[in-house]
Amino acid sequence: MLDYIRLDWDLPILPQLPRGFKSAAILLHPFVQMSLGWEKSKRENPYQHIYPSDEEMIDLGEPILWKEVMAESNLKSYEELSLALQTSTGALRYKYERKDLATLLNSYLEITPDLYYPDSDCTSLFIIDSLLKVLCSKNANTLYFSEPIYGMNGSFKAQDKSPLEIGNLSPNDLIITDENMDFAFMSLYDSFTTLIMAKDTNIENTIRLVNLEAVICDKETSLSWFL
Repeated sequence: MLDYIRLDWDLPILPQLPRGFKSAAILLHPFVQMSLGWEKSKRENPYQHIYPSDEEMIDLGEPILWKEVMAESNLKSYEELSLALQTSTGALRYKYERKDLATLLNSYLEITPDLYYPDSDCTSLFIIDSLLKVLCSKNANTLYFSEPIYGMNGSFKAQDKSPLEIGNLSPNDLIITDENMDFAFMSLYDSFTTLIMAKDTNIENTIRLVNLEAVICDKETSLSWFL
């Protein structure tokens, strides 16, 4: 069992990892592309805020990589796109805001039908299948979870739960590890990312095998990597 941990925003991530973990990566949650006309079918008035439910996202949505959005919106790096997202959602203190980048992103979204921000606070449903493959890659069958909001923890067989069921284990904060504690992944509050940790010193190969978009942590990378 591995309890959910709180990381200092400004300090390097690697020294803060639980004992035994040696490498980490910050996984970027994909944008959500819904089927054409979805928003129009849902909107009841021009001022209504529309965002797909988890069920709609799984059934009708497709993941869109940050690289694809960067290419079309003239945002030049993961750092710029992260700043644009967090400025738009009010997640940054005033001195860190980049309204110019937020304007670039939102101008692109306005002309792109049915494209939505990535999941924030909780791990994107689009990447959970890939994360399960990582957690079970060393013959693990049982996974353990911990969430601090309601103080719940427990275990389940990897094949017994869908991504939607795993996403519903906690409304926000959640950490899941395999029975051997070779890997763990943890949602990060107030962000569009998930942290994955490994006992191996080179997590980059693992990330590449499951084709996830990520920032690989070096000895200086912190949760404020985008500043």
